Amino acid sequence: MNRGRALSREDRRVWLIIGAIVLSGLLLIPLSQVLFGLRFTYTVRVVALGGSILGVLSGALGCFAVLRQESLVGDALSHAALPGVAIAFLLAGRELSPLLIGAGIASWLGLRFASALMTTTRIKRDSALGIVLASWFAAGIALLAYIQSLPDASQAGLDHFIFGQAAAIIESDVMLVSAVGLVVLLVLVFFWKEFKLVTFDSEFAGANGFRIGLINTLLSILIVVTIVLGLQLAGVILMVGMLIAPGIAARQWTHKLDQMVILAAVFGAFAGGLGAIISALDSDIPTGPMIIVVAFVLVLMSLALAPGRGLLWSRLRQNSNRRAFAARNTLRDLYRYALAHGGADSPVPDAFIRGVGDRSAELGLRKLESEKHVTLGSAGWQLSETGVKLARQNFHNQQLWSAYRLHAHELGLPIVAEDRERDIAALLPADAVARLEAKLAESADA
Repeated sequence: MNRGRALSREDRRVWLIIGAIVLSGLLLIPLSQVLFGLRFTYTVRVVALGGSILGVLSGALGCFAVLRQESLVGDALSHAALPGVAIAFLLAGRELSPLLIGAGIASWLGLRFASALMTTTRIKRDSALGIVLASWFAAGIALLAYIQSLPDASQAGLDHFIFGQAAAIIESDVMLVSAVGLVVLLVLVFFWKEFKLVTFDSEFAGANGFRIGLINTLLSILIVVTIVLGLQLAGVILMVGMLIAPGIAARQWTHKLDQMVILAAVFGAFAGGLGAIISALDSDIPTGPMIIVVAFVLVLMSLALAPGRGLLWSRLRQNSNRRAFAARNTLRDLYRYALAHGGADSPVPDAFIRGVGDRSAELGLRKLESEKHVTLGSAGWQLSETGVKLARQNFHNQQLWSAYRLHAHELGLPIVAEDRERDIAALLPADAVARLEAKLAESADA
């Protein structure tokens, strides 16, 4: 029951974040007009829309690259696309469609070459991808240098595929990205079960008759298509950031794949739109890099703030655990001293408890005092009624753990990991705890 409530809280949190980001994205247009006087010209509208659409695709497909620990694959594929762009230009000119087809073919050949290296040699995956990344990209640079030496002026600007040139995007390009992106998303939805299975347990999928090689190939094709579609906007160098950043950010907020994919798509759309709007405020701000900057700001915020996994929450949890541990030890020391000097409610000198507990005593005393378990009087620290009750429970729990360590085998008790900071009754069945209680009573009588 508690687990179900925890999951439902997580679900509500994720959908709340999605709603907040969508609302923030919708408010960007009027706010940027009112606060910064931004004019949504044809170019700004097209670039922002193209960036948002690309963000949706990159976020959704990038989740699988992140979960499969294949982020380097995206980097290698984006760099491998450059020679394809150059060769396509030599064969078909400056039209975007042939350039993207050439980029896709080159990326796919690079991926197949890396696979061949891994299967026919002892070269590891990261080394094979590194070879493809460096060699394909070097070939692309060499081809671009050759193209720039040609007398035909139409090749000017082809090198913008390295870093991207969002300003060159026109409405027909956005339509192309939208159409191909819709097909990619439909394939993703249609093969959702298969992609999910091979991502988390490919051996189980193979044992149940799924064609692992074919499914992995199809997923790789979708990633290649997504990378190729983003080359004009982000370029071959930055496209890997667009692919993995939304997925990394989304992973911090949820443990469910469907929520992660949707959240990553929303993060990607937000980064694409906001990056385009920020770059439109000043002509010196490049669109592609700004989109990546916004995406990684989302990553940093998620790493810091996400409940359960965020650095801030982890630090707060560590501090809370440290205070709780100090309070338990201090309460134990107070109770033992009080029992040895007249009774559980006897005062304990401040100098004694601080000397025994060292630095942790201050933390423990502050926590116990805030919870009304102890009070400080003229004679020293004194346990309250609730403090005495809690101390007795803790003391009795320690006795049960000691009895468990000595007599667990003799009494035939279940094996559990000894954790004296936890209530033993929460780890052992009631009949096992009763046998320990009887053993304690027997030892006391003896």
